[in-house]
Amino acid sequence: MRFSLSMVLGAAIAAVVAAPTLALADGDAKAGAKVFRKCAACHVATEAKNKVGPHLLDIIDRPMASVEDYKYSKAMVEHATEVPTWTVEALEAYLRNPRGVVKGTKMAFAGLKKDKDVENVIAYLTDPAAGE
Repeated sequence: MRFSLSMVLGAAIAAVVAAPTLALADGDAKAGAKVFRKCAACHVATEAKNKVGPHLLDIIDRPMASVEDYKYSKAMVEHATEVPTWTVEALEAYLRNPRGVVKGTKMAFAGLKKDKDVENVIAYLTDPAAGE
């Protein structure tokens, strides 16, 4: 059987698209609640209450820069025109390097460096009640 380059590339792309993202693979919401303590000075994930940063309740699949009564940085508002939704992938990238993803963001946090911490925080943000 002969394989064309397009067949091989198509199979490779399908495998990547079908593969779960790192953040969805093995996240633990309870462990994520512990890691989220680093975020809790500025964010709330269990209720729609803004602090220094916007609340993160129901952030997955929420439009970026969309929390009412929160003044986002110009950089975040501009970023939202390019990446309009907080997908798991967008959140994963931002949690790893906020200032690298959104240059000019007012978020001072340097980011989470461990893959497991990112996975766990996303699991917690997906279902904060599971982190209790």
